[in-house]
Amino acid sequence: MAIFSAVVSGAAAAAAQDVFEIVAGSTTRVRLHEVRLGQTTDFGDATAEGLSVTLIRGFTTTGSGGAAVTPVNLSGHANALPAASTVKRNNTTLAQDGSGATIFADAWNIADSWYYTPANEQMPILEKDQRLVVRVSAPADEITMNATLVFEEIGDLAG
Repeated sequence: MAIFSAVVSGAAAAAAQDVFEIVAGSTTRVRLHEVRLGQTTDFGDATAEGLSVTLIRGFTTTGSGGAAVTPVNLSGHANALPAASTVKRNNTTLAQDGSGATIFADAWNIADSWYYTPANEQMPILEKDQRLVVRVSAPADEITMNATLVFEEIGDLAG
């Protein structure tokens, strides 16, 4: 069992995008622990707005336009294993195709941060090679975004 974080810091966001796209490795499954979204540019009443946030699992075609993120093993141990799963950030060409199913939908008032911290029994699971995206709708004007994805690579879910 290893817990990882993937981080976006100071990314410009002007279009709808998959803030995160995570694909479980071919030898492991993933349990999603937490997602945090925030922005540092629009805080006044005139610039506050609400964005749609959805978690979608099962797309078969990856998105593009963003960049790869190297997940960090939170154990901090010098010999900590790297993640078997892959993470991308800020894809403006959205993941698609296959049996994408929305498993969570909410709204983010960008004047404040947005947190997704499900109870243990509600944490989404990705099977081997399965994809999940954290998607936000387009802001009215460009924002500068920070985000964190925390996930655990797991084997069998016995118990």
